[in-house]
Amino acid sequence: MEYTIQKLATLAGVSSRTLRYYDEIGLLKPARVSSNGYRIYGQEQVDLLQQILFYREMEVSLPAIQEILENPKFDEKEALKKHYAELLQKEKRLKWLIATVEKTLQAKEGKITMSDQEKFEAFKADLISQNEEKFGTEIREKYGEEIIEKSNHKVANMSEANYQKVTQLDARLSELLIMMQAGVTKDLEQEVFQTHKAWLSYFWPSYSEEAHLGIVEMYLADPRFTAYYDDKAGAGAAKLLHDAVQNELR
Repeated sequence: MEYTIQKLATLAGVSSRTLRYYDEIGLLKPARVSSNGYRIYGQEQVDLLQQILFYREMEVSLPAIQEILENPKFDEKEALKKHYAELLQKEKRLKWLIATVEKTLQAKEGKITMSDQEKFEAFKADLISQNEEKFGTEIREKYGEEIIEKSNHKVANMSEANYQKVTQLDARLSELLIMMQAGVTKDLEQEVFQTHKAWLSYFWPSYSEEAHLGIVEMYLADPRFTAYYDDKAGAGAAKLLHDAVQNELR
């Protein structure tokens, strides 16, 4: 079946302007343009748009989506399986957060007693789930099941104080990367390295320079990792982090 741009926009729940923009940047080209100038989309474009919207739902940037879809190794069936797994993780996250809000309300109403540990359990579970949702497959392939399970266990048992430190380190790393956009200095590179190393120490069972180099290489090799830092601290932030770690360790 074929669709005009207006009909496809209505079908997908997006605007015609969005589809025109996707065409302009080469992300989703129409199958053909009719003699009267209308963009016409076929089944291949419908399926591709579905993939794009799945990735957008996962908060993947448009440049990263384009890189993923243009990869000659892109497998639509495997991508759907990954989307499905990520959605299940998101469902778990929401259930944890909903349950915590319910318990907190009950505690405020004097119906139950809620420990300080319980107040932060959902946030730690959410942190694990987000990492699994975004990067689980890749990091398990690179580091193995045992190391990742140990890492998740470490996060799950993180104290409230350490959880706050992780949050502060993450925010500080973004600040430093934004500062580096204006100019790279040796002092900034050293602080970026130390901040990232400290952040990793709350997740990894043990630190190693080899693993640190490996993780920043992955930040550049996988567009989703790249987008995580670039979206928070500006285009090129992942590269700045990668270079800072490499310069300190090599």
